[in-house]
Amino acid sequence: MNALNIIRKPVITEKSSQLEVENVYAFWVNPKATKIDIKKAITSLFGVEVEEVRTLKVGPKTRKLRKGVYNKRKNSHKAYVTLKGKAKLDTTKFEKAEKESKLKVTTSKTTKKVVKKTSSKKTK
Repeated sequence: MNALNIIRKPVITEKSSQLEVENVYAFWVNPKATKIDIKKAITSLFGVEVEEVRTLKVGPKTRKLRKGVYNKRKNSHKAYVTLKGKAKLDTTKFEKAEKESKLKVTTSKTTKKVVKKTSSKKTK
């Protein structure tokens, strides 16, 4: 598996931001990835040494949207990665390109360009 296929995106919650103080980072990962795959992917993407990897499976969650309509989330897989020493990661700038096979690092939110179509009528 490719390193970008293993690490999907960082988990951005209050709990994960509190764990970053203790050099523990949380990532959503591919459910087929093993702890060894996750360790190699973090090392190759960020260039840091990994001390420990803990994984857990997050089950499907059902919620009611409106009268009689339910939404069910898929199974997912989460990994908590502990780094060696005092190494730090900046997970806020992590964005994976959908169609490209490389890592994008952005500094600001991406904005979509809105193009208005104008109709030109011919006058006689």
